Amino acid sequence: MKNNYYAQKLNSTMLFKAYETQIPRVKQYLDAEISFVKNNLTSSERVLELGAGYGRIVKELAGDCKSIVGIDVSEESVELGKEYLKDSQNAKIMTMNVQDLHFDEKFDVVLCLQNGLSAMKIKSTELIEKILEMVVSGGKVFFSTYSEKFWEYRIMWFQEQADKGLLGELDYDKTKDGVIICKDGFKATTYTQKDLEEIGDSLGYEYKIHEVDESSVFLIIHKN
Repeated sequence: MKNNYYAQKLNSTMLFKAYETQIPRVKQYLDAEISFVKNNLTSSERVLELGAGYGRIVKELAGDCKSIVGIDVSEESVELGKEYLKDSQNAKIMTMNVQDLHFDEKFDVVLCLQNGLSAMKIKSTELIEKILEMVVSGGKVFFSTYSEKFWEYRIMWFQEQADKGLLGELDYDKTKDGVIICKDGFKATTYTQKDLEEIGDSLGYEYKIHEVDESSVFLIIHKN
């Protein structure tokens, strides 16, 4: 992912600052997404998070599972994450590209949250099937994207990040229909609920779509 924006620019301490939002509705969204996952854990699961950044979600979930591993393509974010997670004994983070997943073990739960499908450019059914190969029989995969109802707050959050110098200036003429475009070339797309349903239909496993807090939409695949 040589041109991955999150690896080259929005990483490490800059990514950390992105989550220090002063927008109450965005804070609510971030908390609600994590709370939903927590409510689906029983403290016995081995969890893998894809696109973990510096470990924000890993740290939040460490007390609610047996163990948790986060991977991210950015070496800088992972180095920050190792310090960030130093007191979480059952949590670790490592540099790995989702396009080249390799583990000796399988996991009970795999997470790809906060529009991670788009951010990590996970487009092919073949790659999603490889992600499912990381899951034990009976395990689950959670993908989440933004709800269409959250659009105005998503723009507000991106504007806040641009004001902090974390992103380029927003191009409001081109930002529409779930796609945010910055004048420095950054483009953030969104998987719609229909996109998630099509993924679910293509895989042949039991799945459900669930909206949380009018801000996230989850695709939950049960590998039964």
